[in-house]
Amino acid sequence: MPDAFFASKKRKRPTSKQSHSLRPFKLKKRREDEELDSDRTDQDVDDLDLRADDEPESSGDEDIHETPAEKRLRLAKLYLQNVTEGLAEGEFDAAEVDKELISARLHQDVLEHSGKFHLFIADAYNFTPTSRLRCRGHRLSVTSAVATEDAKYLFTASKDGAIIKWDLRTGQKIATFYKKRLDPKGKGKQKENTFDIEGHTDEVLALAVSSNSQYLASAGRDRKVGVWDVEKNQWVKGFGGHKDLISVLTFRQGTLQLYTGSFDRTVKLFDLSVLGYVETLFGHQDTIVSIDALRSETAVTAGARDRTLRYWKIPEESQLVFRGGGKSALRELLEGGAFEGHESDEEGQGKKGKGTEQQKKFVEGSIECVAMVDETNFVSGGDTGSICLWNTQKKKPVFTQALCHGLHEVESSTEGVVKTPRWITSVACLRYSDIFASGSWDGDIRIWKIDSKLKSFSLVGTVPAPGVVNSLQLLPAPKGFLDSASWASIPDSDPVAQTETAKSAPNGKSSTVKITGIETLLLVAGLGQEHRLGRWLTVKGDGAVNSTAVVAFRPRVGHDP
Repeated sequence: MPDAFFASKKRKRPTSKQSHSLRPFKLKKRREDEELDSDRTDQDVDDLDLRADDEPESSGDEDIHETPAEKRLRLAKLYLQNVTEGLAEGEFDAAEVDKELISARLHQDVLEHSGKFHLFIADAYNFTPTSRLRCRGHRLSVTSAVATEDAKYLFTASKDGAIIKWDLRTGQKIATFYKKRLDPKGKGKQKENTFDIEGHTDEVLALAVSSNSQYLASAGRDRKVGVWDVEKNQWVKGFGGHKDLISVLTFRQGTLQLYTGSFDRTVKLFDLSVLGYVETLFGHQDTIVSIDALRSETAVTAGARDRTLRYWKIPEESQLVFRGGGKSALRELLEGGAFEGHESDEEGQGKKGKGTEQQKKFVEGSIECVAMVDETNFVSGGDTGSICLWNTQKKKPVFTQALCHGLHEVESSTEGVVKTPRWITSVACLRYSDIFASGSWDGDIRIWKIDSKLKSFSLVGTVPAPGVVNSLQLLPAPKGFLDSASWASIPDSDPVAQTETAKSAPNGKSSTVKITGIETLLLVAGLGQEHRLGRWLTVKGDGAVNSTAVVAFRPRVGHDP
């Protein structure tokens, strides 16, 4: 008799009838699991089905029996409907919404999503300033001024260590975050730690606001990054890590990732969504004095006396180095070139452009500022007063404009009148557009237009700004901003401004303004009597005061590029 241990029962395979009968049960059970909530596991399937039938179906809900092609078609129809409604809302009649405008908006959205979006709108705007707001509240020079993207608040920082929050529509002061004082009695280990204090204890040199207007980041000579809640006016957290003063800050557009640059020659990354430190980037050989970032995970920094711009590819942990300044045979050899043809290269460069004699006299020794035009193009300013347009595909500047803010004359007892170029103290771009602004201490902020091929730029306007321009920001204002801003009204005693405003009436908007939806451009400038990083330059007289200026630019009438 066989042992029971080795005895095994053969399982019968289910017949086709049985297998077909089991399938509906499984499908029904799976559908039941999908529809049941986590806290409603004891309900009957029939009740759930009744409730599902009672709920009205919306066009945006997914259908279980919907194919991928039908889903794409449904989403495309919804998107076209939203675009049409957006174009018709407050801009022009629905009858005027034709296929060309819709296709232009669709093309704009595709480029914007891919990071290759360009707003060629410089010709559609009048850069004669007709409305101006001036905010005065700091004792010392304003080092940084930034506005929120919804144009609701304005934040300014100064060498006095204070941060002031302003209402951008009325120009009224809302709150002030004063400089904190350390306890002078503490000595040695009992000395108060600056990182434990909720606020700054020294000069505030840089400000940045997140795209969603949730956080304000500040930094300065106390080597601490401060995070503030914009709406609650409260200190959130402070970050250390830098070994020297923090000179620049910027947020990655559309995120809460914060990039900081310091005199310790490093760039640090912070993620404010979790309020934590991410990583440190090394590469610069001198202090970092400017930084900018857009939507992608990249950033551009200026290294002052190391005369380099570095394009950081953060996910790949790599960097591209762009060298400014003059050429030399030794430098050409170190960079992989040769001595041969070096002189002819310089002669060839000397023949290009206007004012070549002045370019030979002044060799760039420091790159002071940088701003990104789009993901692959950026502009920089140096101590020779020249502005360079760069592309990530070329090591040399695509275009260079020399002496953008003229020469500064100083009388010498031995050499007579000495002329030196005014260096570029600040530069800012309207993101993904053909407009950027530059500042120095000649009394004017200059507005520049980049050509459609991104190969050169030209001057299109000036804005009076006495003093040293320590900070610049260009941003589009939301719809109806000028109607709600009290300072945007023009006095009756200014007929020229009234004429310009009449020309810029909203009834005559061009198709460019209609497609982009940008009705007004805002220029925010932080002005002072001294440079934000030192006291080697002092500008007094001619109306130079420590203040912040906000200028609005309106579109031209009937311009259709």
